[in-house]
Amino acid sequence: MGAAEPTKKKALILAPFTDLEMVALRREIDVTHESWMDTRRLHAPDDLAIRLNEERITILVIESDFVFKEVFDAAPSLRFVGICRTTTGHVDVDGATERGVLVVNTPGRNAQAVAEHALGLMFSLARRIPMTHDYVSGGRWLDPVEPYLAMRGVELSGRTLGIVGMGAIGRRLASMASALGMSCIGYDPYVAEPPKEVRMTELDALLASADFVSVHAPRTPETEGLLDAARLSLMKPTAYLVNMSDASIVSEDALAAALREDRIAGAAMDVFETHPILPSSPLLELDNVVLTPHIGGATEETVERHSKMMTDDIRRFIAGERPVNLVNPAAWKPVD
Repeated sequence: MGAAEPTKKKALILAPFTDLEMVALRREIDVTHESWMDTRRLHAPDDLAIRLNEERITILVIESDFVFKEVFDAAPSLRFVGICRTTTGHVDVDGATERGVLVVNTPGRNAQAVAEHALGLMFSLARRIPMTHDYVSGGRWLDPVEPYLAMRGVELSGRTLGIVGMGAIGRRLASMASALGMSCIGYDPYVAEPPKEVRMTELDALLASADFVSVHAPRTPETEGLLDAARLSLMKPTAYLVNMSDASIVSEDALAAALREDRIAGAAMDVFETHPILPSSPLLELDNVVLTPHIGGATEETVERHSKMMTDDIRRFIAGERPVNLVNPAAWKPVD
């Protein structure tokens, strides 16, 4: 009798994933796919640990589930955690490293989507698109002249865009805005080589000179409360603010006050202190805001991109090769 074939590694994928990449993975490993977008639930860490251990899962792929140190301690079969996001804060990376578990993410997977959404919000503010839609669909367009006077907008071309945070999203936005004829200035103390179309400056100078300010900095202790009342007071009364990053970076109360008192022209937000937004939020009382339900990265292409990136790194891991997007290189032990 011949030797038994080696048992396939088992994977549990709790993130949205394309059929194409699922087929590719199933040629090499046993895969259970339960996207949280379909089940509409996130696993309690204790329950997740029990399941990983009972099913002897080697590879776990998540998007929004939390993986704490206790999970790694309770699931000795786990060797690989894939995160279908750029951020890794919902996984205990140190705990994974202690247990020799590789953590892999998908940097830049939604950069194009978020940059396009930010640009769309800028157009919405500049041309009052949501307001004019409500005006027409609500049956209030009775005077053919009134909209030309009351809803006159501004063009993006020729305006100055200030980008706070020059990571993948900020760079994509700068490229698109520059193509429209905008002048781009940026603030990011950690960027050594900015894109050629961006002139870097200090934050206060950016806020004082920009016609549009778009926030794309990550949430860190340094950026929490970065745009407070004092900083918002530097903006021009004709300027607009867009926040696609994290609600903690912009003071909601200070922003609402600035909008209510017309100290800035308008704002667009895709992130809030809670998801969904609280009914008591002062932003809901204003007519010079555009609010979207945290959908900046919600495109089919984002799922396709992170599925491909994750599949490629899982296949590298299976082959004994180092994953490209390895977050914790200290956990990597090359095969001799």
